[in-house]
Amino acid sequence: MSNPAEQDARPIHSIRDLVDVLESGNKPREFWRIGTEHEKFGFVHPCAATAQRPAFSSPAYDHDGIGALLENVDAEGGWTPITDGPALIGLKGEGPNKGGAISLEPAGQFELSGAPLISLHEAGEELERHFEATRKAAQPLGLGFAPLGFHPFATRAELPWMPKSRYAIMRSYMPKVGTMGLDMMQRTCTVQVNLDFASESDMVRKMQVSLALQPVATALFANSPFYEGKPNGWLSNRARVWTDTDNARSGMPAVCFEDDFGFEKYVEWALDVPMYFVVRNERLIDVSGRSFRAWMAGDRQDGLDGLTPTIGDFEDHLTTLFPDVRLKRFLEMRGADAGSAEMMLAQSALWVGLLYDDAALTAAEKLVRENSWDEYRVLRGDVPARALNTPFGSGTVRDLASRMVEIATEGLRARNIRDGLDRDETIFLAPLQALAAGAPTQAERWLERYNGPWAGNVKRILMEAEV
Repeated sequence: MSNPAEQDARPIHSIRDLVDVLESGNKPREFWRIGTEHEKFGFVHPCAATAQRPAFSSPAYDHDGIGALLENVDAEGGWTPITDGPALIGLKGEGPNKGGAISLEPAGQFELSGAPLISLHEAGEELERHFEATRKAAQPLGLGFAPLGFHPFATRAELPWMPKSRYAIMRSYMPKVGTMGLDMMQRTCTVQVNLDFASESDMVRKMQVSLALQPVATALFANSPFYEGKPNGWLSNRARVWTDTDNARSGMPAVCFEDDFGFEKYVEWALDVPMYFVVRNERLIDVSGRSFRAWMAGDRQDGLDGLTPTIGDFEDHLTTLFPDVRLKRFLEMRGADAGSAEMMLAQSALWVGLLYDDAALTAAEKLVRENSWDEYRVLRGDVPARALNTPFGSGTVRDLASRMVEIATEGLRARNIRDGLDRDETIFLAPLQALAAGAPTQAERWLERYNGPWAGNVKRILMEAEV
């Protein structure tokens, strides 16, 4: 969501104005960048045995909560505070952190939105700086962080809510449109990578390839096999949650696979997704369920009386759409569970390798075209349970993942961007190459620990997964 002070206040005159918003993301190849985002669950370190969840502020721990953590990070410099009313709810990077941001998900999941970077080597360095800074800020507060796809044992009632107006609106609306929306908000963490496109046709190619293959990414990065302290038969419980969160705005929209798909088609789809809010005078107005299309047409629905839709309103609306690949002025890959640092970087490496080299993208298109769009949409509902072992075609998803990783490897090799040790970016695909060769997923490794040395005590996952 844009900061209110930065919101584009130009009125919308036509759908063409909205197409222009997306089209302005077109960039020559030399300006393509990589932006990695990831979330992680917090826990109170001295209480790891009981794994108490840190609230925004916690008098029981001498005001040592998520709010205090943000204050500690801010005190180190390189950030500008982002507030919601009196509450500090995020940080915008400046100086060495320019282009990045730190934000809070609904239950205090701590998120880094990385700066747009040229290489995966730079992304790895940024990630390590973030972990180091977070550990430094968290240690005096007794906090730790573990990136997992779904909270392994907490109930919703046990988790806090962050003081963000946006989340109050979503909290009220979600139960009206799905059975697991509040689980998505409070109990999931993801990792995503944001990538650029050169033109409308380039966007379409990348969107269709990456959207079709998101279920394979879900399988590769499966890292949420527990529900309220026990295995529940899913390797990616986060992905299961997304099958019934708010299907009007999530999943794999059919429009993206149509032959004439482009910026305008996406805008038309977006206009028919119900709204959450609009921002006026630095305040969020709850208009959940209202139609953006009707608002543009002059229908001043309840809550929208006297308000004229602006470009900034539409840009905010785009942030409330949750397809597995989201289109803004760039593409966001959204199909993976949060996981280890190595897997976070592997997720970025996978999509950079597939989409940022012409030959690799052509090979990925050829791979995708071996099956119908409907088969990939069905696969999305199948992979949360068995991940790479899910049957697909004449084999399993692991077979498809293996071919996908091979193409990405060639794509990164062709980029030939090397670090100080003369290593190219293919080093970041090592965890996925192991998975393609038969290694267990992160989720399967946790289940082995649960059934072995943990003796059924799932809370031990926090210390082992800590970053």
